[in-house]
Amino acid sequence: MMGKDGQPLGSNELFQRVRARLKAAVGEDVFNSWFARLELEEIVDDLAHLSVPTRFLSSWVQSNYAEKILEAFRAESAGLARLHFTVRVNGQARPRLHQAEAASEAIETEVAAAPATPRVVREAAVSTPAPRGDALSGSALDPKMTFDSFVVGSANEMALQVAKQVAHAAANNTVSFNPIYIHSSVGLGKSHLLNAIAWAAGAAEPGRNIVYLTADHFMYHFITAVQRQSALGFKEWLRRVDLLLIDDMQFLQGKSATEFGHTLGTLLTGAKQVVVAGDAPPRDLEMLDERVRSRLSGGLVVPINSFDLDLRRAIVTRRAEQAVSRFSDAHFAPAVLDYVARVVVSHGRDLDGAVNRLLAANQLTKEPITVALAERTLADLVRQRDARRVRIEDILRIVSRHYKVPRNDLLSSRRSRDVVRPRQIAMYLAKALTSRSLPEIGRRFGGRDHTTVLHSVRKVEQMIKDDGELAQEIELLKRMLEE
Repeated sequence: MMGKDGQPLGSNELFQRVRARLKAAVGEDVFNSWFARLELEEIVDDLAHLSVPTRFLSSWVQSNYAEKILEAFRAESAGLARLHFTVRVNGQARPRLHQAEAASEAIETEVAAAPATPRVVREAAVSTPAPRGDALSGSALDPKMTFDSFVVGSANEMALQVAKQVAHAAANNTVSFNPIYIHSSVGLGKSHLLNAIAWAAGAAEPGRNIVYLTADHFMYHFITAVQRQSALGFKEWLRRVDLLLIDDMQFLQGKSATEFGHTLGTLLTGAKQVVVAGDAPPRDLEMLDERVRSRLSGGLVVPINSFDLDLRRAIVTRRAEQAVSRFSDAHFAPAVLDYVARVVVSHGRDLDGAVNRLLAANQLTKEPITVALAERTLADLVRQRDARRVRIEDILRIVSRHYKVPRNDLLSSRRSRDVVRPRQIAMYLAKALTSRSLPEIGRRFGGRDHTTVLHSVRKVEQMIKDDGELAQEIELLKRMLEE
């Protein structure tokens, strides 16, 4: 077996590297909870055979972490493409794969091969060949994100109807509203709708060229194409798509954003459907050219609002039903569903996470799912409901207004003192008050490197220690943002 560096690699050494990658990706607590008892039995061709001690652990890991595990394996050995999970019987590892027919008592499942990230619903013909693993393709789609699994309410009903209309129109080779821009804060279903459009349109018309791309993958493809001097092939590939779906638009930066603007114009001129999702309205996407923002605003802009109590209750109920279908001994009382819907108000992903936590606690400890269990298990999610979610856009607005510096200057490369200091304070606040990583913050501040953000954060931390007046000023900005 060959490692990523081209050197021979034994199975044990490979698995230790994979475990290290998983621990770094998910953190030590999560790793110890779900991966500590994961064992590698053997590797046959492109398939890694893994075992776990319980049926619940097997189902949980496959449902929530199979793709992450496979990514870790592929990062260490590109030839691995599949995972095979079994439950160890009576504490013993099951027989090897070539003896599988003799192990009828073992519970086993195989995770289908995953193409090299990123991938696409329909592979597009590429005018210039690329090495394996780097071929032009779309981002990975989530098979669970379909229209059937989308829970509708007053907050997202219009967005759902628009998404279904797009999928239907694409299947019939027609275009209605173009472009379509869906925006909301995190965790309210934008990515779900884009995935659902791709699945529905692709299933209805297999011949259609449908591409779903996150902004990060768009930038990756563009930068790779420039480095390989194949930018023309990349542009031609994009312009041959029938339906282009771009997710996380707020992360698009630099020349990649310019290229997206050119591609958008070409696709719209050719009456090709474009659907974009972001966490702010087009007018607030400062990293985009004004013409691109205007083009997006001139299409159909569809917001998804914060979930009301009825929609949160519907989501929790649906997720609980799905959990019970997998684990028949689990039971969610109506009072528990009401409690979760009432106290977890941040976003849809936290609602999903709340149900998963309660299910895990129930299966691991056999304690009934009660309101008391929910109060203990979801304490951190409940605490979050009193804290206003601060966005980088809010920070830019408040800092710009407080220091009387134009927002565009905060994102620019200007180095004058009257701009640098507010910019550093804004980066510090972004790190202190949001969950964004340093690279994400850097992208939002004009495409800066994460080391620049780290330098700014440390600089402001030192200034706070040395300057009591500045410390009070920053505390004031924090209160303004959290009100």
